[in-house]
Amino acid sequence: MPNTKEDMKNKHTNSRTYDIIVVGAGNAGVEAALAAAKMNANVALFTIKLEAVGRLSCNPSIGGPAKGHLARELDALGAQIGYVADLTGIHFRMLNKKKGPAVWAPRTQNDRLQYSIEMRNIVEKQDNLDLIEDVIVDFIIEIKQNKPEIRGVRSILGKEYYAPKVILCNGTFMKGKIHIGDVAYAGGRSGEPADDYMSDSLAKLGFQVSRFKTGTPPRIDLRTVNYNKLEAQAGDEDPQGFSFFSGLTLQNKVSCYITHTNPITHQIIRDNLGLSSLYGGFIEGIGPRYCPSVEDKIVKFAERDQHHVFIEPEGIHTVEAYANGVSNSLPAHIQEQVVQSISGLENAKIMRYGYAIEYDYIIPDELLPSMETKRVKGLYLAGQINGTSGYEEAAAQGICAGINAVLALDNKDMLLFDRSQSYIGVLIDDLVTKGTNEPYRLFTSRSEHRLSLRQDNADERLMPLGYKLGLISDTKWQMFLKQEEIVARETEYLKQTNSIKHPDLPQTQRLYTLLKRPEIEFKDLQEFGYKIPEDMTQSIEDKISINCKYEGYLKRQDEDIEKFKYLENYKINEKIDYQKIEGISIEAREKLNKIQPISLGQAVRVPGVNYTDAQAIMIYLKKTNMIYK
Repeated sequence: MPNTKEDMKNKHTNSRTYDIIVVGAGNAGVEAALAAAKMNANVALFTIKLEAVGRLSCNPSIGGPAKGHLARELDALGAQIGYVADLTGIHFRMLNKKKGPAVWAPRTQNDRLQYSIEMRNIVEKQDNLDLIEDVIVDFIIEIKQNKPEIRGVRSILGKEYYAPKVILCNGTFMKGKIHIGDVAYAGGRSGEPADDYMSDSLAKLGFQVSRFKTGTPPRIDLRTVNYNKLEAQAGDEDPQGFSFFSGLTLQNKVSCYITHTNPITHQIIRDNLGLSSLYGGFIEGIGPRYCPSVEDKIVKFAERDQHHVFIEPEGIHTVEAYANGVSNSLPAHIQEQVVQSISGLENAKIMRYGYAIEYDYIIPDELLPSMETKRVKGLYLAGQINGTSGYEEAAAQGICAGINAVLALDNKDMLLFDRSQSYIGVLIDDLVTKGTNEPYRLFTSRSEHRLSLRQDNADERLMPLGYKLGLISDTKWQMFLKQEEIVARETEYLKQTNSIKHPDLPQTQRLYTLLKRPEIEFKDLQEFGYKIPEDMTQSIEDKISINCKYEGYLKRQDEDIEKFKYLENYKINEKIDYQKIEGISIEAREKLNKIQPISLGQAVRVPGVNYTDAQAIMIYLKKTNMIYK
């Protein structure tokens, strides 16, 4: 692998050579490129527009249920999304605090412009990484042993760029079409051109291209809002972000606000449904079920007379605000009526109109768990090109693709994130095993092991891996080790130390036993004789407390994880023709031949494979020596 720019001699004046090429500089592309460059690969990162690097296309917020878990896992692996979110955060909240810790979820509202500036700055300062504005339109392919292998890409300017690994992170740009009422025009997002070439290039290689739809709400001028009619939603008094050991001081700089749609709003929408792009027959793509447009809400939840609307500032140097909850594709003049029918927004002015966007994506069961495509060796896909939604889901796929592309360069085994290890593993396994027929969004309910996959312990689960890969600095690693030492020390002390005599206790108890009580918080232990040491932090207190209170549940979950890993550890060592296996259903044979699972565990999760099929598969694989532990 070349280590210096001097090693990358041009083949001719119209080309350049790299180890890895990344196409698209959104959240997926940025994390893929940064991870690969940190692992000493020479990387080229292409973007249609330099000013759009790391741009938050929709709501300028990071985190929320499951997404906050992903952001913390990514930070533990050395990704930048969590750090930049903390750096540019203007409103911090920990969601679901009234529920159990498995679903506590950090969320930030961010300064949209500053987020992109900071992310671009990180990219430009990264060694081994070239940032290039150009449109990539086609591939350079070589056929070896009857299978296509990637050799590079061609740009719209006629330039050729060579690399044995290419990662596509095209987002919503592939044949993107923006819809506002009966108006439709090409665009990857508002104000930026679509990519009208890559879909056709992928289709020529045999990839199954399909079409999805998503959307965004209007943005309004905060100076025209009546705050007296809105409910203020302040940030947390003790803000918690995503980045471990960052040293950043988090500060709430704005409030968000809540209002609601009403029967008048709903009637305006009903009266004009036929004018919307979605219900007027102008859109073919399937939209996100879990983040519906306001038209969808009115139609599908007709019994409700109101829906939440969140007014979320887009930055501290702008009056623009995101009207979360009224995403739509209605004509501009109808959008104005809808917005101004909402309490507190009677005089609100729209600065940007909402729109729907259609785009091409690739069916994700075309992928291996490394994010490499099965059809073309060396070609990886990450982000919304795989049918997902969300910045965090995109970034997770990006870092997985970047890491695995570098490992493949060195002829090392792929890195597999399994479902018991991380939400990253849940996301990737769902995509490559089950595919998706709608824009995929991650939820905590998708994980069988969510009590073990909490946002607070993402560092314990993944930072050792990040450090091993060279993605975590020595400074951060030493801080992590110190934290683990304190957790172990204080946990053992609580287990070995009795409380002092106390009016609420008939007899003294171990402090650890006391902490198990639901009504006892960590700081309450001071009443029973515990002196909190100076090196204790809030995050350490939370870790100890959660591990103590949920100890029994966690032990049972560990047993479930061991059962899960039993099947995961049975690896399938070559491509199998499942049509030859007797005793499994026709549906299972077809699905298994398409997915070609890499383990018995993955095989039994393929949709259409039942318990009887799984037993027959295991017997066949053992008899034919096509499985190993």
